Amino acid sequence: MPQPRPPALNDIRLRKILDETLIAPHWPDGFAMRTFEPGDAAPLHALLSEVFDDGTDGPFDQWWPRISGDPEFDPALCFLVIDAKGRLAAAALCWTSAFVKDLAVHPEARGKGVGEALMWHAFACFRERGADLVDLKTNTVGNPAAVRLYQRLGMFEVDWAG
Repeated sequence: MPQPRPPALNDIRLRKILDETLIAPHWPDGFAMRTFEPGDAAPLHALLSEVFDDGTDGPFDQWWPRISGDPEFDPALCFLVIDAKGRLAAAALCWTSAFVKDLAVHPEARGKGVGEALMWHAFACFRERGADLVDLKTNTVGNPAAVRLYQRLGMFEVDWAG
């Protein structure tokens, strides 16, 4: 049986307590959020591959069966942001265990508040589902802007064991 991959050297686990500090998401002009639809798998994979550019997801024909077949996958927890031209500008792929698996914002959409709005939306959805907290994993070296975003949202580092 394969062992789970240990966290990389600079990976950290961050947590948001879902309490009264939650605020409603503010979507920037020209951007709209919707949930995953059947035709979204390939554009989502393309966005994740472009943003993360690390090759860990593998080709689409391997990635999609792995994601869609995971017991924690729920299309209602895959939030997509579409820009004014109808392009996928950002996505938050979340697991049912109140874990943000991937948050990806296309380079052209960065710095506009899209990632922040996506996270506030995810927090609210998990709270509605009865979760008390949300976790995610990020890398402190390759992703300083994301770490700053998560800290602005009130997330804090916790031990890997939870």
